[in-house]
Amino acid sequence: MSKLVVVGTVAFDAIETPFGKTDKILGGAATFIGLAASQFEVDTAVVSIVGGDFPKEYLDLLEEKNIDISGIEIVKDGKTFFWSGKYHNDMNTRDTLVTELNTLADFNPKVPEDYKDAEIVLLGNLHPLVQLSVLEQMSKKPKLAILDTMNFWMDSALDDLHKVIKQVDVITINDEEARQLTGEYSLVVAARKIHSMGPKYVVIKKGEHGALLFHDDNVFYAPALPLEEVFDPTGAGDTFAGGFAGYLAKTDDVSFENMKNAVIYGSTLASFCVEKFGTERMVNLKSKDVFKRLQQFKQLTQFEIVLENN
Repeated sequence: MSKLVVVGTVAFDAIETPFGKTDKILGGAATFIGLAASQFEVDTAVVSIVGGDFPKEYLDLLEEKNIDISGIEIVKDGKTFFWSGKYHNDMNTRDTLVTELNTLADFNPKVPEDYKDAEIVLLGNLHPLVQLSVLEQMSKKPKLAILDTMNFWMDSALDDLHKVIKQVDVITINDEEARQLTGEYSLVVAARKIHSMGPKYVVIKKGEHGALLFHDDNVFYAPALPLEEVFDPTGAGDTFAGGFAGYLAKTDDVSFENMKNAVIYGSTLASFCVEKFGTERMVNLKSKDVFKRLQQFKQLTQFEIVLENN
C-alpha cells in the first residue's frame, strides 16, 4: 500500500440546484478527494489552508476518516475559501455567484515530513506554481504524480501550467478543458498532444458521459452509471480523482491495466457524490454500497458476443 498526499482546497460551498439550495457547507477539492480515497483505507494526508472560522467538527470528521490533517494550516484570524454557485436545469452548466479566496490567496503548502516520501501525489485544482512547489518538497520522485486543473489556469497562467504538466505522470481534465489546452476538437488527437507535453496518462472526464483513459495508443472508456436523480454535481470530478488515486495507492500498481480499474472505481464513487448536497453522501458512504454499485457497473459494461469473420 502506498502513501497518498492530496493538495487542494478545504473550503465552504453554498450551492443552488433545481432541487434546492444550501447555506455554507463543507466543500473543497481536497475534501472530496480525501473522502473518496478514505474508502480504500490508504494512508492519506491532506495539505491545505483554512481560517479560524472553519469548524473543528469538520476537521474531526476528516480525522475520523483516517485522513492526516497535520498539513492543513489554520490561520486563526483569517477566513476560509468560499465558493457559491447556481446550477442550470440541465445540471451540466453552472454560474459562479461568489468566489472569496481569503486565506487561499497566500497559500504556501507545507507537506508534512512523514509524507515527503509518499509514492502518490495528487495535485488538486490550484495555481500551477503552488502545485509545482509541492512536487519540489518531496524527498524522492513520487511513483505517480497526478494533476487536476481547469480552464481558469489555461486563461490566466498557461506558461506556469505547462511547467507543472511537464512534471506529472497523469493529468485529469474534462473534455472542454482538453480541447482548450490543445486547440483540438477530437479528444483522441487532444490526448496525443497532451502526451507530448509530458504526462504518460491522460484522463478526460465527460461528466454524465463517463471518462476516457489514454496511454500511448491505448484507449479505455468507462461509462457513467445512469442515475435516476442527479442532486448536486459539485465535487464529482474531485471524487472521481480521489477514487482513482485511492485505488492505485491501495493496490500499489500504477500499470495501465490497473488504471482501468481505478477509472471504474473513480466513476463509481462520483456516482454517489452527486446524490446529495455537498459531501453528505460521501461522508456516510458504506463499503457495501460501493460493492453493490460496482456490480451494477459490471453488468452495465460486460457482454458476450460471437464474432464471425466473414
